[in-house]
Amino acid sequence: MKNMKTLLITLIGLGLILSGCAGFQTSNNDKESVNEDGKIVVDFWTFWGSEIRRPVVDKIVEDFNASQDEIEVKHTYSPWGDIWTKELAAIAAGNPPDVVINDINATALRGKEQQAMNLSEFYDDSFSEKFYPELWNATLHEGDSYGIPFNTDTRVLFYNKDAFEEVGLDPEDPPETWAELEEYAAKLDVKNGNSYDRLGFYPLWGVGYDVWLLNANGENYFGPDHNTDTVNINTEKNVEVLNWLKSWKDRIGEDVVNSFQAQIDSQQGNPFFSGDLAMIVQQPTFYTQIRDYAEDLNFGVVQLPEYEEGNGHTSWGGGFVAEIPKGSSDPEAAWKFIEYLTGAESQEYWAVKNFDNVANIEAAEAAAESDELTEQGQTVYQMAVDSMEDTLLTPAPVAAPSYFNYINPQVDEFFLGSKTAEEALAKAQSDVEALIEKNQ
Repeated sequence: MKNMKTLLITLIGLGLILSGCAGFQTSNNDKESVNEDGKIVVDFWTFWGSEIRRPVVDKIVEDFNASQDEIEVKHTYSPWGDIWTKELAAIAAGNPPDVVINDINATALRGKEQQAMNLSEFYDDSFSEKFYPELWNATLHEGDSYGIPFNTDTRVLFYNKDAFEEVGLDPEDPPETWAELEEYAAKLDVKNGNSYDRLGFYPLWGVGYDVWLLNANGENYFGPDHNTDTVNINTEKNVEVLNWLKSWKDRIGEDVVNSFQAQIDSQQGNPFFSGDLAMIVQQPTFYTQIRDYAEDLNFGVVQLPEYEEGNGHTSWGGGFVAEIPKGSSDPEAAWKFIEYLTGAESQEYWAVKNFDNVANIEAAEAAAESDELTEQGQTVYQMAVDSMEDTLLTPAPVAAPSYFNYINPQVDEFFLGSKTAEEALAKAQSDVEALIEKNQ
């Protein structure tokens, strides 16, 4: 997650350079605007080029094109990372795509910098009700949306039911709190000298430290309104959480953590599949790997444990939006396609075929009951839907677009042992406050 955030901020910075040098133009002279049949051409850019996802998005495009006779959408694939660099350059040159899939957490920034079009002229007040509120709110800049939520994710806890039974834990009663998580993990450990035949749990596989901070606090560093008047980085609870995370590695040992991490990185050799790891936090889409690599695994899935009873099962998510870049040749035609792309029918098709969390609430709930999913698939997808009610996003405030670049290095120093948690968070708090003051 840290790498993705760094990449997106680099791209935002590039966008500022490009827009400052070239200015924004509204023409689209280098692109075909009308085809030989007189249909308006909508150039749709995505990074979905895999053998699984590309056919799905192409089918949605094909169905839209067949549903009416005024617009022809053309899907253009560009690799992850490259797509946004190319988009920003195209915006600066006055020749952007008409619709592009982009990161949800930087939508407000792109709106502020006029890289994305204000979409408020196209929707009414009820339109936002189709989507999870947390996702919709992340797309807003000064009250208007600059991107329509498409897909999303959350984080849940997968656990091995057979391992639970083996050590006398009820497989239908997974851990509810951090204290229980520690208790269960200790019971599930099977140690062999300095190594482990089975490890109960390690909190920094599948998620970063910031997810646990979010879980403990129930809100991000800037509060529920993402208001930079409040910066809650250097707090007693955050110090406690970082020390709690570090205590796991200190107990298990760095060599063990690194050994298991190497297996997790191999995907197919994930120790959770073999039963060598009893619990792991992951996205619900992790189910597809279990299905493909460990079909006989007896597992359960549950929301992230609470920091303490009554604190809430807060999880973290991200996602992507469909935007109309500034300078689109025909925003009205682009909007008609976005409406179709984010509508219930297309969203359910995407959800079921990709086993992916979608932003449209009606579609997500329908996908959880789809006969195209196995019973296990329905269970995991329903857990994803349930978890979305407690899932928070971390959109970058316009006054602090690169705030995590000031926090991550300090936390890294803490985990490396060169700073205490208090020292790391105090420096991060000071640096972010200075960033906000500079930008305001």
